[in-house]
Amino acid sequence: MSELPDGIRLQKVLAAAGVGSRRACEELIAAGRVTVNGRVIELGARVDPLTAVIHVDGDRITVRDDLVYLVLNKPRGVLSAMSDDRGRRTVGDLVADRPERLFHVGRLDADSEGLLLLTNDGELAHRLTHPSFGVMKTYLATVPGPVGKDVGRRLRKGIELDDGPVKADGFKVIQEHDDRAIVEVVLHEGRKHIVRRMLAEVGHPVERLVRTRIGPVNLGGQKAGTLRPLTRGELVELHRLAESAPE
Repeated sequence: MSELPDGIRLQKVLAAAGVGSRRACEELIAAGRVTVNGRVIELGARVDPLTAVIHVDGDRITVRDDLVYLVLNKPRGVLSAMSDDRGRRTVGDLVADRPERLFHVGRLDADSEGLLLLTNDGELAHRLTHPSFGVMKTYLATVPGPVGKDVGRRLRKGIELDDGPVKADGFKVIQEHDDRAIVEVVLHEGRKHIVRRMLAEVGHPVERLVRTRIGPVNLGGQKAGTLRPLTRGELVELHRLAESAPE
């Protein structure tokens, strides 16, 4: 791919993306471990980082410096929207000072809190919101207690809702105190209010709901209303998952 005389040397692009030192990136290229637009590339090639699709050992590497990938801890009462014609507080208000036009990946209802991904990478956002994406999402729900031992079994086996069957990929009781309990629900479903509807169906209506994880991305101790960039490892894994989803 030396046909791009005005391009940037591939090893420089990879080093700027955090893959490694320029020397280490040269070794990766020489070993045939780097592809650009599906082709193995020779050392010395020049690429356009705005258009090139680059993989190292099969993992997509983000090299465009105009793309941003953020983790938001959405507070309760904030709409998963970039604007609202009724003047309600939105995710867009929390990123109003950023120059990029951001998209939210998926949704959390206004009364729910926790992890929401934001990006200006429209292609990735589209793939991650595709119904077949099916990434695991983890939620912590505060519900009335005590929680019977059969609740987890029923949810993992599957229950019937108005719009069809659903089953949890994981369920456990994290904490019980007096008449309240905190439970963890893991599922890959994306239907509206699905966690709330599932728990209500088994007799434990949700009082508070927090999404703590989406695939490789973990909320951790991030404070409500704050943003952080995705790590390179999180982004590589999200690209791997997204590329397995259909167009």
